[in-house]
Formats: sequence, structure tokens, C-alpha cells
Amino acid sequence: MTRGHLLVTGFGPFPGMPRNPSETLARQVGHLGRHGIAGFPVRTLILRTAYAAIPELLEPALAERPAAVLMIGVAGRAKRVRVEARALNRASRLFPDASGRMPATLRLDRDGPALRRAPIAYRALVALRHHGIAAIPSVNAGRYLCNASYFRALAEDCPVLFLHIPPAKPGWRPRTGPALKRRDPSATLPRAVAHVGRLMRVAARRRNPA
Repeated sequence: MTRGHLLVTGFGPFPGMPRNPSETLARQVGHLGRHGIAGFPVRTLILRTAYAAIPELLEPALAERPAAVLMIGVAGRAKRVRVEARALNRASRLFPDASGRMPATLRLDRDGPALRRAPIAYRALVALRHHGIAAIPSVNAGRYLCNASYFRALAEDCPVLFLHIPPAKPGWRPRTGPALKRRDPSATLPRAVAHVGRLMRVAARRRNPA
């Protein structure tokens, strides 16, 4: 399949999080992009919060060769949106996934690098802040499904980025002016994230101009 779409992923519920806000945000971004973002279609994928979802759902979606991959997850203790700059080749055996499964080993990919970076993270951080989102940089995507799925997606030859959002009322910083002060953060964040998708599309075009 020819590259051309933006893949937006979120996660479904897990114990303690019956309604995952990352799923809601991913669907909102997909709805905003129903006619395309920056001239290319958007596809939304909601992953089960289980390690098996990586080979069963994520890898087939990556095999369709998206132009860019924008991933969203929830961080239970976060107060603001976190832009993840890297994923580590590490897992944790302290916490089972939603199906009760633990990772087989502490290394996600036996032959893979110690970490993988997202070069677009800084530009995405600037873009979110420009749109009024109080985003912060992060170099720790955790050792759970968010990190595992991010590490796998970063192996692809396309722009990939992971955003961690708080469990409720994602961080938002109103700018000056009464109109912006009245703006609803829940409406602002999807549009800001969709703008990040446009930024990733530009990066994809530069990377693969053909």
C-alpha cells in the first residue's frame, strides 16, 4: 500500500480506568480529520491494553505503511500533556496487562537497540504550546504498554510520536485575551493534536518527497 495516511492510536479501558481518555482523544482527532489532515486521510486504531495487541493490531496497521503515526496514552499521575521523546527497550514484570499477562522478558526486542528516539518531539512540543496546551517534554514513557507500543512503532521508517495525557482535564494554559480565556480545554486539545498531525505530515513529505 502506498504511504499516505496518518495513523492515530489510543488505548481502551484497563483496571482502574474504565473509560480511557486516550481513546476519546484519538477518536476526536480522527473525527476532525474525517476529510483528511493536510491532504491525507486519517485512520484511528484503538489498542487493547494488552501486550498481545501489539502483534495482533498494531503491527498489521504498521504494515499498511502509514505516512506518520501519532500515538496517545494516559498517564495516571500526569498533570499536563507529556511529549515523549523516546522509548526504551525495557518492560516491567511488576504490572500485568489488562488480560493478566506479564511480558516474557525484561527486553522488548532481544536484538533491538537500547532505545529509539522521536526526532519530531521538540517541534510537536512547540506546536502544542503555541495552541495553548501546557505540554512538557518527557524522556520516560514508562515500562508498560505505552512504552512497548511506542518502541515498536518507532522502528518504522516514518515520523512517530507518543503523547501522554492526564486522566482528566488535560493541562491547558490560556493565553491573554477574554476569548482565549473562555476557550474550553476539552475542545482545544483535539485541535492542537490534529495540528501536530499536520506537522508530522509535513515531516513525512520531506522524508519521502516521492
